[in-house]
Amino acid sequence: MTLEGSLETTGEDSRDAVLFVFTVTNDGDETVELRFSDACKADFIVADGDEEVWRFTDGRMFAQVLSSETIEPGTSTSYEAEWTDPEPGEYVARAELKAQDRTCEARIDVSIPS
Repeated sequence: MTLEGSLETTGEDSRDAVLFVFTVTNDGDETVELRFSDACKADFIVADGDEEVWRFTDGRMFAQVLSSETIEPGTSTSYEAEWTDPEPGEYVARAELKAQDRTCEARIDVSIPS
């Protein structure tokens, strides 16, 4: 089982919001079942060096419901989050899969103009 993650952004130049799209791809030969303990399937974190400046899950509540998602070999699933009103600067964004027994993450540099 091999999960590969990629993270893309849109809207960096508008300064109103940045949309993150985290894509998880099953690069293996077998079907992967992802099990989740709540409605949050991925988290997104933006950091300036060692300082965390934004986290998608901060201040949010998620339904406590067990769910699962299946990813066939060679296919992908995506998760999105929006960072509103970002401050100008250079950041590193990270996305993490929140599945119970599988890990996958991706990173990308983000530049917000002044």
